[in-house]
Order: sequence, then structure tokens, then C-alpha cells
Amino acid sequence: EDGDAGALTSLIPQVRRNWLAENPLPEHVPLYSVVGLPAPDRISRGLKASYHLLSDIDPRNDGNLIYYDQVIPGSTLLGYVNADHWAISTDLGASRTGVLQQLRALEAAGLVAHITERHGVGRPRHLYDVTADAQELFPASYDGLALSLLEAISRIGGQELLESVLAARRDDLAGRVQARFDARLGPDAPLTDRARELAVIQDEQGYLAETVVGTDGSLRLLQHNCAIHHVAGAEPAACAAELELYRELLGVDVVRETHIASGDRCCSYRIGPETGRA
Repeated sequence: EDGDAGALTSLIPQVRRNWLAENPLPEHVPLYSVVGLPAPDRISRGLKASYHLLSDIDPRNDGNLIYYDQVIPGSTLLGYVNADHWAISTDLGASRTGVLQQLRALEAAGLVAHITERHGVGRPRHLYDVTADAQELFPASYDGLALSLLEAISRIGGQELLESVLAARRDDLAGRVQARFDARLGPDAPLTDRARELAVIQDEQGYLAETVVGTDGSLRLLQHNCAIHHVAGAEPAACAAELELYRELLGVDVVRETHIASGDRCCSYRIGPETGRA
């Protein structure tokens, strides 16, 4: 038996995926993730060696896991902290009363809501979740979208159909992203690498994006925030243009499975030639 009781083995991505497949998380309980992205001077002494080893793969790690492996599948990503794995997992020292006071303050502000769940004898559980109003607190890039739309309208010569404008913007984005693919990955990069780089690009734009490889080998792009939330809610063509952009950049079929604008927790896209168009 391992001297660490299997702790290191449990950090292997496939081991964790297998455990989640065998122990499915309850769908009725909201799940949240916090990602550690510490600066090098914030790494604990005991994690420096593993941090530098992981940095050869991706510097965005917490000393134990790369950033995209820190997110629980299906959870809401609350944000990023400048702290390593040990610092995040250390007891915060907050009392139950203190936590409840903070939750009540957030609820009074309309940022969280709770439901009561009874489970036999004893006190009922109070399950808290963020509200639609809290969406405004997450990253957004409305200014970038507006600027891109104005540039596209100017280039094509005036007031054309919105689909034409979005198509022009999609072409611009595709050119820039493809240039980055070529510079960072090369022309023959595998699909998984291109999908991960696309997630990095979208994450930089405020989408809180990641790629996940399922136990069956399926590849998905997850976006935990909609950086164009208002536009997407008012004009479905914006999301359609985004989907076509992903298909064009990745060179395979991409199917959107969940959709924030439709009320889902995240936008998820299944990537791969084995899927059919939706």
C-alpha cells in the first residue's frame, strides 16, 4: 500500500474521473469550485517541487493540479484565488454562525437564494444557490463585443442583416484564433490540444472555460460564464455564430448540449467527429 494512503494516485486525472463515474454526484445539490492560481512567491515550500514540475505542462496550477483539473464537473466556478492547494484546503476558521450571517447578507442583497430540503428526522437542510442577479458580478466582455460588431458593420458597408454582421465578426475571430493556434500549437496539433487552447482563449475573454475528457473518451468544452449574457438572451443568432465558429476552428462537428441563455448552469459543447449536428 502507498505510504500516503493513495493520496498522490488520487490526483491522476483518469483516477479521479473513474471515481466520479463510479460515485456520481447528487444532481439536486449545487456544486461549486474555486481554482487556485498562485503567483510563484505564494507557493508553499512543500509544494514548490510539484508546482515547477506541473509548470512544464501548464504554469496555471496550484502545486497539485492544473487549473482545468480543479473544477468539479457540472459545478459553478466561483472564481480564482492567488493561493496554492494547501492554502485553499486549510481550515478557514469561519464559524457556522459567521457563514450563515454572510449567506443572509447575500440573500438580502438578492445574490443568493435558498430552498429547504427535508430528509427524515432532524433539522431540514438549507441549500443555497446564486441568483440570476449575481450573473452581473461575473466577468463580461460587452464592450469587446460591441466594438467587434461596429467594426464588422463598418467593413461590410452599413446596416445589413444581423446574421451577416455576426458572420463577419466570426470570420475575424476565426482568423485571430487560427493564427494563435498556428503560433502556439503548429498546423498539425491534435484535436485535444486545439480544444484546450480554445478553452484558454475563451477563458481570457471571461467565459471561465475549460475542456474535459470523459471516461468514454468524449471531449467537451465547458463555459461556466456567458461573457455576452445580455446579447445571447436577446439574440439567439449570437450563440449560433459562436457554435459555427467552434466547428470551423476545430475542424470537427461540435454539438451544444447545455446553454446558459436557456437556463442551464453552463454552456457545454461536445467535440468530435462521432457526434451529429444539433
